[in-house]
Amino acid sequence: MKKIQKSKKGFTLIEMVLVIAIIVILAAVLVMNIGQYLNKAKSATSSVEEHNSAISSVMGEIEANT
Repeated sequence: MKKIQKSKKGFTLIEMVLVIAIIVILAAVLVMNIGQYLNKAKSATSSVEEHNSAISSVMGEIEANT
């Protein structure tokens, strides 16, 4: 007798659900990290603006005294 070979074409439902679940988990981690990075960037921007403001006020005082 000849053996019948089944050719597997495509994915099973369980495989597809697992792949989608992994993608959703990775997307959630990415969204949470992006929020943290945006907050850090805003904080750094405000720190730089404060630094620049302090420097310009000092330079204005120096120019006024000369």
